[in-house]
Amino acid sequence: MSPKEPPRRVPGPGRPRTGPRPPAQRTPHTIRLGSPKPRLRLVGVGLTVVMAVFVVRLLQVQAVDASAYSAKATENRFATYVLAAERGEITDRKGVALATSVDAYDITADPKMFTPQESKAPDAPEQAAALLSPILGKDVKELTARLKTKDTRYVVLARRQTPQVWNQIKDLKKLFADKAAADKRNNGPGANVIAGVFNENSSKRVYPGGDLAAGILGYVNAEGKGGGGLESALDKKLAGKAGQITYAQSGGRRVPTAGSQEKPAVPGEDIELTIDRDIQWAAQSAIAEQVEKSGADRGYVVVQDTRTGEVLAMANAPGFDPNDLTRARSTAMGNAALQDVYEPGSTAKVISMAAVLEEKKATPDTHVEVPNRLHRGDRLFKDDVDHPTWYLTLNGVLAKSSNIGTILATGQLGATQAEANKVLYSYLDKFGIGRPTGLNYPGESRGILARPEAWSTSQQYTIPFGQGLSLNAVQAASVYSTIANGGVRITPTLVRGTKGPDGRFTPAPAPEQTRVVSRETAKSLSQMLESVVDDQEGTGTKAKIPGYRVGGKTGTSNRVDPATGRYKGYTASFAGFAPADDPRITVYCAIQNPTKGSYFGGQICGPIFKTVMEFALKTLQVAPTGAAPAGLPVTYGSAPPPAAPNAAQPSPQP
Repeated sequence: MSPKEPPRRVPGPGRPRTGPRPPAQRTPHTIRLGSPKPRLRLVGVGLTVVMAVFVVRLLQVQAVDASAYSAKATENRFATYVLAAERGEITDRKGVALATSVDAYDITADPKMFTPQESKAPDAPEQAAALLSPILGKDVKELTARLKTKDTRYVVLARRQTPQVWNQIKDLKKLFADKAAADKRNNGPGANVIAGVFNENSSKRVYPGGDLAAGILGYVNAEGKGGGGLESALDKKLAGKAGQITYAQSGGRRVPTAGSQEKPAVPGEDIELTIDRDIQWAAQSAIAEQVEKSGADRGYVVVQDTRTGEVLAMANAPGFDPNDLTRARSTAMGNAALQDVYEPGSTAKVISMAAVLEEKKATPDTHVEVPNRLHRGDRLFKDDVDHPTWYLTLNGVLAKSSNIGTILATGQLGATQAEANKVLYSYLDKFGIGRPTGLNYPGESRGILARPEAWSTSQQYTIPFGQGLSLNAVQAASVYSTIANGGVRITPTLVRGTKGPDGRFTPAPAPEQTRVVSRETAKSLSQMLESVVDDQEGTGTKAKIPGYRVGGKTGTSNRVDPATGRYKGYTASFAGFAPADDPRITVYCAIQNPTKGSYFGGQICGPIFKTVMEFALKTLQVAPTGAAPAGLPVTYGSAPPPAAPNAAQPSPQP
């Protein structure tokens, strides 16, 4: 305190202030702000909670349920389609296509796009089915049911449709898409009942020759798989391996920027057959004409290369067109030349003669006295014509197709009939009777040949002339090819080889070869078969071919009716080869149950043999040999000569 300033008196408590009060001074109003920290804490907590929720959700989506959501996304966004493999061609031996494939489309649909939510129409499946039915040729109810299929996003509406069919559908899709867009611009729902229809590249099997070789080729069913014939037997080779493609789609359209995954399809192999298209045509035309002319049930012609065993033609009548199976008769859709079995009749006598010659029980000149009737077992046998006693050589027995003479000749094969039966059976077996042909053709029948111990009393005498056993047409042709090939049987073949996607040709394995009779026996048989055709006494004169030596045999046998199992009608046949002295081609023909005109094999099958053989010889450019025929004698006079040591005498009655 300064010495000049008087001391201040501070009033004590309770003592009132004296003197006038000074006027009160006004202080300015001050706004006090709240602390920001609580609010920041609240916002921070809120953001933390939100972020935690996002983190938890992301963890759930990306970690816990990642696979499930990925699968669901893929299901909705990505589509996987099969890429069909191109089916291999089937060609003839010259590379001419007999079965090939052309571009086609499978018409598919996504059922989800036909729901009310997707299509914006309550009855989209019904509307779409009504629109597609006349284009696809499918029933409306069937299409509706497929478009309503649940738990799938892929159904097939029709397979292997032509590009023209898809173009109609494509135009329809564009029309409805434009209408839906216009409707949306006017604030409408933009319904599109056909947006969910799509196409997949496919192929359609076509047969350029129509019914040509249809019995061999077979057909492809609606699923694109072989349904018969070689199409079925070689399906795995022909079909190749399908591929697949996966790509993103939106609204039924592919997203080009999303990429794709593709596994290419592997094309099937091409199959080259042994068949010659031209010879096949000639055989098929000839047999079809005769079957119709004779009012027959059916017929077949087999043409075989005698040196290689290759089947050059295998024709059936009636046939079918694999391009249009809706018009095909079920009874005509197989390959009757391999699937029908029947009693061959006299064409089988050549096997009996082969056994007699090979066992050296007789020669072509051996004398055989043939009576008008022959009693054996419980039957009285006769020939196809009534005749006085014939004085025939063994060659004459074959030329005149004598049942009685054949029974007498084969009776010499053993000391007893039972022994003779066993010897004959062994030759029938070696010639391939009762065995598979080796073609491995689906549905092929091996024929019927009972063991000799099981032959009935009558079979012991009917089997030598071709009744009581059965075979198919290819087996019958193979018998004559064996003789023509010098006694060596070559397993028949239909496939020459295959060509892979790389274009490399792989030949088929060489067929098995088996010697059945000696070359000398085969040569004698060939000369004897010439007498059937060339000699005035022969039964096959209608098979003569000017300039060529021809060996052949007629056949007319009782036919077993498949419906009743009893004999009814006849099987007419002819088998032979040319040139007889240097064989190149075998032709076999059979007609089942001819009802108009003649039913004898020489009369109705002989001309077919001639027509087909002439055509085949010219096609393969086989020249005549120019050598004179052997001219073996058929008879030996009007009175029986002294018995020779090797003469075929009647065996004792059992």
